[in-house]
Amino acid sequence: MSIKENICEVIENIKKYSSHPEKVKLIAVTKYVDENVIEKVLDTGHNILGENKAQVIREKIDYFKAKNMDIEWHFIGNLQKNKVKYIINDVSLIHSVNKLSLAEEINKRAEQVGKVIDILLEINVYGEETKQGYKLEELISDLEALKNLKNINIKGLMTMGPLDVDEVTTRKVFAELVRIKKELNENYFNNSLTELSMGMSGDYKIALQEGSTIIRVGSKLYEGIL
Repeated sequence: MSIKENICEVIENIKKYSSHPEKVKLIAVTKYVDENVIEKVLDTGHNILGENKAQVIREKIDYFKAKNMDIEWHFIGNLQKNKVKYIINDVSLIHSVNKLSLAEEINKRAEQVGKVIDILLEINVYGEETKQGYKLEELISDLEALKNLKNINIKGLMTMGPLDVDEVTTRKVFAELVRIKKELNENYFNNSLTELSMGMSGDYKIALQEGSTIIRVGSKLYEGIL
């Protein structure tokens, strides 16, 4: 299989499993691959990429900027406050805002560079100790302060599917994020939350069935390549 064939397969599955495929965005996760492999992704015409480490995304952004290549970069990993300054100018969406102090730093840096940056609020639906993310009650207590930050635009929610569980449990987790989005939209956001970032290589089909609008796919795209 080639990268192009793998991307085409995922796109076909978006059409197959999502009830609103026109709203779904595929992010090609590049955290395990170098610039040469990324160029093969770009050669297919797909230019929406995601990285999970600030230093790595900075290096890759600079590499492709030097080549004048048009890329929509997403930051999808755990973001430390002291690393926000490295990415604020060049990412389209930060998926993993999981505490008020981080949101405040993003807001401050966005204000300094004169932009309003789109973010997602990360929720730890399954309650795994090894994963980052808001607990719902913590998020609700922070919401007023989050909404008052003028240089961030809260677009929706993100979660990581649980590891080593059955399909039924994974489906429940994704369905719960959909429910949380509905609750937050009704009570706090006047239906302005539109995005749900959920689903990776192993569970993106389930996520699509449950209503994901953004899937973060890495290893699936490089099958037969690496």
